[in-house]
Amino acid sequence: MLFSVFMLAIGFVVLIKGGDWFVDGATGIARRFHLPEILIGATVVSIGTTLPEVMVSAGAAAQGSGSIAYGNALGSIICNTALIAALTIAIKPGAAARKSLKVPVAFFFGAAAIYCAVSYIFGEFSRITGIILLSIFVIYMVTTVIRMKKSGADIETVQAEEVNGAITSEAELEAKSGEDHVVESKEDGTKDSLLKDIFLLILGAVLIAVGADLLVDHATIIATELGVSEKVIGLTIVALGTSLPEFVTAVTSLIKGHGSLSLGNIIGANLFNLVLVSGVAITINPFELPVSGLINGINSSLIIDIPVMLAVMLILTVPTLIKEKLSRWQGISLLSIYVAFCVLQFVI
Repeated sequence: MLFSVFMLAIGFVVLIKGGDWFVDGATGIARRFHLPEILIGATVVSIGTTLPEVMVSAGAAAQGSGSIAYGNALGSIICNTALIAALTIAIKPGAAARKSLKVPVAFFFGAAAIYCAVSYIFGEFSRITGIILLSIFVIYMVTTVIRMKKSGADIETVQAEEVNGAITSEAELEAKSGEDHVVESKEDGTKDSLLKDIFLLILGAVLIAVGADLLVDHATIIATELGVSEKVIGLTIVALGTSLPEFVTAVTSLIKGHGSLSLGNIIGANLFNLVLVSGVAITINPFELPVSGLINGINSSLIIDIPVMLAVMLILTVPTLIKEKLSRWQGISLLSIYVAFCVLQFVI
């Protein structure tokens, strides 16, 4: 037990440093290519911070522990939204661009509709369901790459127009021509800086994955020794552990003044938990909807887990899309729901 507590502390330290470097690399790349931080957060950063969930759920599914894979995916969505996003919103509400948010939000609720239909109608996840979810992931990534290219092209056009408008005389043209060698030297520096950002991004992702793995493994050992069920471990302890990368990224982004990156990361990570994490686990080893308790003879997953997942995402996204800003009441409401959700998991 003491050894597990010690390893938890080590994992936490590794996570913090990994999150710091990961955010620095991601924001550096966003600035380099003139991309919106919220778009980078919903793609590159989200994939990096979702790696622990993918590894844990895939491993659990391969070992026949469908309950942990299920609980990890749904629990991570609930934790990301009602704890991590809620804390950052309650501390520092801010603006949110509807244009960058609407695509990942639409994909999330589209995938959620399929997930809910399968859960309520069939009560089990087949390999076909896993393949459908993974297909949604691929379509989303292709769509996002196209959006990124368009965003970059739009900015280049604006910059070209600004340059053309600024150069109005032959003297200015000659002056610009004489500065070409300076531009070339700056390009070399830009390449070095870009490589540094990519290196920080990769190194940060690796440290985040290692730190999260240490935390999840030893938190699960402690919880098992205390007699907690697999599904509850997945929905709470494992979900919280694998969501620590998102938490570290969110806090680091907030401290460094990159709130949009944090919001994009949360929404993107939630989408990836639903389509990538669940998709991989179900495809590897299909499983039935876990049952850890009954409420009036009905599986508690259908009454609590899935409805809470949908409710917290609706509270986070709908008002934000309408008003294009985050409000403190959203954070407080989400935190209240998370506390109630965790209490119910240990009571039922």
